[in-house]
Amino acid sequence: MATRPFSVIENEWITLADGTRLAARIWMPEDAGADPVPTVLEYLPYRKRDGTSPRDESTYPVFAAAGIAGVRVDIRGSGESDGVIDGEYTPRELDDACQVIAWIARQKWSNGNVGMMGISWGGFNCLQVAALQPPALKAVISIASTVDRYNDDIHYKNGCQLSAQLSWAATMLAYQSRPADPAILGDRWREQWLERLEGEPFFLEEWLSHQRRDAFWQHGSICEDFTKVQVPALVIAGWADGYRNTPLMAVEGLGNRAKAMLGPWVHKYPHFAWPKPRADFHGEAIRWWNRWLRDEKSGVEELPQVRAYILDGPRPALRRELDPGRWIAKAEWNQPEMEALHVTEGGILEFGARREKDARDIFLKSPLDLGTNAGEYFTLKPDAEMAGDQRADDARSLLFETDPLAQAQDFLGRPVLNLDVSCEENWANLAARLVDIHPDGTATRVSFGVLNLAHRESNSDPKAMPKGQKTTIRLFLDACGYRFGKGHRIRLALSTAYWPMILPSPSDPGLTIDTASLQLDLPKLGAHEEIDMPEPANPDPLPRYIEHEPAETRRTVEGDLTTGRTHYRIYEDTGFSEHPQTGLATRQIRDEDWSILPHDPLSMSGISTWTCEMQRGDWSVRTTSTARLACTGDDWLMSAQVIAYEGETQIFERKFEKRIAREFM
Repeated sequence: MATRPFSVIENEWITLADGTRLAARIWMPEDAGADPVPTVLEYLPYRKRDGTSPRDESTYPVFAAAGIAGVRVDIRGSGESDGVIDGEYTPRELDDACQVIAWIARQKWSNGNVGMMGISWGGFNCLQVAALQPPALKAVISIASTVDRYNDDIHYKNGCQLSAQLSWAATMLAYQSRPADPAILGDRWREQWLERLEGEPFFLEEWLSHQRRDAFWQHGSICEDFTKVQVPALVIAGWADGYRNTPLMAVEGLGNRAKAMLGPWVHKYPHFAWPKPRADFHGEAIRWWNRWLRDEKSGVEELPQVRAYILDGPRPALRRELDPGRWIAKAEWNQPEMEALHVTEGGILEFGARREKDARDIFLKSPLDLGTNAGEYFTLKPDAEMAGDQRADDARSLLFETDPLAQAQDFLGRPVLNLDVSCEENWANLAARLVDIHPDGTATRVSFGVLNLAHRESNSDPKAMPKGQKTTIRLFLDACGYRFGKGHRIRLALSTAYWPMILPSPSDPGLTIDTASLQLDLPKLGAHEEIDMPEPANPDPLPRYIEHEPAETRRTVEGDLTTGRTHYRIYEDTGFSEHPQTGLATRQIRDEDWSILPHDPLSMSGISTWTCEMQRGDWSVRTTSTARLACTGDDWLMSAQVIAYEGETQIFERKFEKRIAREFM
C-alpha cells in the first residue's frame, strides 16, 4: 500500500463552549484540506508532551501514512490544557470529549467521521463517550478497559478494597501536579501550574466515599445499558492484566457490534506488549478505521467475534519474555459449557457433579500477609508485576487439587466457584485462585477472584452475613484462556487474605467452609478453529530518547522476625530521559511501602511517594507527592501532601487529610 506524506502539528488549541482551551498534538496526512481524511481521537490526562509521547509516536505516524489523521488531546486540567481536573470519567470530561469530536468533524481536513481509541483511561472513556452517541463518532477501539467501573477497575472488586486504589490516587496526584511545558504555554505556565496545584482533588477521598456500587460507579459503566453504545467496538485485553474480563463482557453485552481480542499481554498496546507473541495492532486498527470511517470493505465484519491466545502452561519467571500457546477463534461467542469439579471425601478435586453428602466443615483463617506473590492489579512490565510462583502462597492456603491429568484440558471464559460458608462477624473476605501445578511442582496462577461476603448477593445493596449460619456464595473468577497439560494438576487455593492486592476486613474473623458443598465450574473451550495472528513487522516500534540516567526497578518482601511486621516495597525509577526534538527531560520515581502484622487487620498501612522532575537547560521543576492510607475498625484514615519546587526553591505545599467511615455494606 502506498504511504501518504504527513506532518506533525505539535500543539493545536481546541476551544470549548465555555472558553476552555484543550491542547492537541495532530498527525496530519498531506493535502488533507483538499482530500479530507478520517480522524482517530485519543483523549486522556497522561500528558501528550512528555507522558504518552513514545507510544503516540509509535502509532500515529503509521495511521497518518495510511491517510488517517491522529488527534491526541490532553483532557481539561492536564498537560498543556486549561483548567483543573475534576475527577475520573466525570460528566464534564465526557461532555468535553463530545465537543472535541464535533470540532474535529467541522475541520476542512476532516471527512466528518471520527474514531476514538485508547488504552486504560482512554479505553474507558472511548466506550463511555460512545454511549453518549455524538453524531460524528463512528467506531471505537478500547484496550485494557472496563464496562463495569466498580468491579473491574482499581477501586473495588466484589466489595473488596483494592490497594491499587491508593496507588493510583497517588499516581494521579503526581501526574496532575506537574506543570505545562513553557515551550508551548509561554509565560502563563507558572500561573497555570499554581492554579492546578491549588485546585486538583485527591481522588482517593471521592473513591472512599463510595464503597458500594452506587450511582457514582454506575455513571460511566456501559454495562448499565449496553444498548446506548451503537457504534462498532474492537475490545482488546491481555491475560496478564487486571482488565481481562472486559472483551468477553463486551461481546456478551454489545452482541454483533463488538469484536474481542485477548492476548498474553500486560497493560500495553499489543504491538509492543509483553509477554510475546505480539499482535499487529497497526494493521488491525487501520482495517478497522478504513471500514467504519471510510466505508471500505476491509473484511473486519467477517472477523470472528472472539480471538484469544490459549496459554499452554507458561512458567513463572523473573521476566516472562514469551508465553507458549496458540491463537484460536470462535465465530460467535456463547456462554461456555461448564466442566464441574467437586471435592471427594479424601480431599481430592475430581471432575464430575457434586454429590450430596454430609457437611465436611473446615475452619480457615489465613495469615494476613498471604498474597505477596500476586503481582500488581494492572501490570506494566512482564517481571515481578506479574503473579509469581504460587507455592509460597499455596503453602498457607486451603488447597484442593486433581490427580495428574490423563489428557490436556482447554478452557476459555470465567470459572465459577459455588460454596457454603459461615462466619461469626458481619463480613469477611474470601480469595480463590485457580493454579496450574506443573509436573515438577511449579505453580502458575491461571485466574483468581475475591469476594467481600457482605456483597455475596449485591454490590449496591450488601447485607451482613447471618452470624454462624451456613450461607451459599457464588464467586466468579477472572476470565482465562488456558490449557492444563497432560500430567499437570488443577489446584484450587482458598484463603481469607490476599494482601496487598486486597485490604483486610476490620475483624478478620475467618470462615468455616463446607468442602462437601464445593463445586468449581470451569468454562470449556468448545468449538473453535486455530488461526494465525500476524505479528508486527517492526519488533522494536517505540522511539529512542536520550538516556541521561538509566531506569531502575526493585520489588521486595521483608519479614521482621522481631516485630512480626511484613513489608511489601515497590521502587520504580523511569530514569532521566530527554526527548530529542523538544529537549524536554523528565523523570518519575515511585516509592511505595505496604505493611501489616499477620494477625492484626488494623495494623495495615500503605504509603506511596512520587517524585517527578522536568528540565530543559537552566529551567527545572520538581514535585513530591505522598499519599497514605491506614485504618481503624470504623474508619479509613487517608492523607496526602504535595510539595512543588521551581529550581531548588519551594514554591508550594498543600496537605489533604480525611477520616471516612468504613462500610461493610
